[in-house]
Amino acid sequence: MARPEAVLYDYCVIGGGILGLAVARQLLKTHHGAGVLVLEKEAGPGRHQTGHNSGVIHAGVYYKPGSLKARLCRAGAEATKAYCAEKGIPFETRGKLIVATTADEDLAMRALLTNARANGIAIEPLTGEELREREPDIVGVGALFVSETGIVDYKAVCRALADDIVALGGAISYSVEVERIGEEADAVMIETSAGEFRAKHLVACAGLQSDRLASKAGLPVKHRIVPFRGEYYDVAPAKRGLVHHLIYPVPDPELPFLGIHLTPTIDGRLTLGPNAVLGRAREGYARSAINARDMFNYAAFPGFWRMAAGNWRSGLSEFGNSMIKGRYLEACRKYCPALELDDLVPVEAGIRAQAVMADGSMVHDFLFLESARMLHVCNAPSPAATSALPIARMIVERLGAGG
Repeated sequence: MARPEAVLYDYCVIGGGILGLAVARQLLKTHHGAGVLVLEKEAGPGRHQTGHNSGVIHAGVYYKPGSLKARLCRAGAEATKAYCAEKGIPFETRGKLIVATTADEDLAMRALLTNARANGIAIEPLTGEELREREPDIVGVGALFVSETGIVDYKAVCRALADDIVALGGAISYSVEVERIGEEADAVMIETSAGEFRAKHLVACAGLQSDRLASKAGLPVKHRIVPFRGEYYDVAPAKRGLVHHLIYPVPDPELPFLGIHLTPTIDGRLTLGPNAVLGRAREGYARSAINARDMFNYAAFPGFWRMAAGNWRSGLSEFGNSMIKGRYLEACRKYCPALELDDLVPVEAGIRAQAVMADGSMVHDFLFLESARMLHVCNAPSPAATSALPIARMIVERLGAGG
């Protein structure tokens, strides 16, 4: 007996994180009546990068004026807040303080001020005394106040996006793992743990598995995803009211991470972190998690060793902070001396999918792999959660331009 033909969808989106869901929702809003299917290997939405970040709605201070990242972040912050207001998702615009603790950091902070103003961001320089007036437990030689920075639970945003997809006529299949992808003249065949699906077009937003999924589709993958663990602490309940604003250090311009920061969360906690250490598993959030396949995958890639050679000093420093809680604390006490060792309570880490090229460079911009009927988002630069809604519009427009 012949196997029945799989249903042909107009679009299949692989990945149920915030970006994949935003793309599926945008496809349904742009192409009324289109058949859209989302495939997600976990049992619910936002289980990986989206569900393990610090919940910040970024304002766009750090990005080159006029750049795509700067424009997307500005648009994304506004769109995220508007979407949350529409859907009744709690968020707060508390503002962020970027704190300089040395003369060198103060100089770098002045460059950030110029950059932020060029991006049209409301930003206010503060002296050390003005900083202490706003946050009595924070010390520094100066600070920048970014009033537009907010906090939200991105998992709640994902749930709302998933509800929108279903309400607009789309379908979401959870606990479905993609095993093989084959592109034909008129459709893309997606073989999964739940059977075969067909779609006229495929969009992959697979995050930590994006390079593997592109390989399964037969695309020429020249990069690797290297997992970086972002280790957090919860501040003990007695000190959750230590700060009102988000408190960030001045970032190291040579690194793609923003440093260890104090972040109030929308559910009333106060988190400290993250650092950035090489992960031993792409999706292992416990400190003890090890995945031999994941480790071999990046260890066998020459670009990983070139990256490591260029960043070994910062890597050793981050590793030391990871292994020795007191060192982690000292990095925080530079700007928050009220914190004590017993105030730091370990919580589950986050993992960032860092795309690395063969020459050892870390990808800080978008990286797409495309064919006639497929678009694979192999890197969506930080802050992708903040920018997810305008990124989704950009991706859908790109699909339309490709025919």
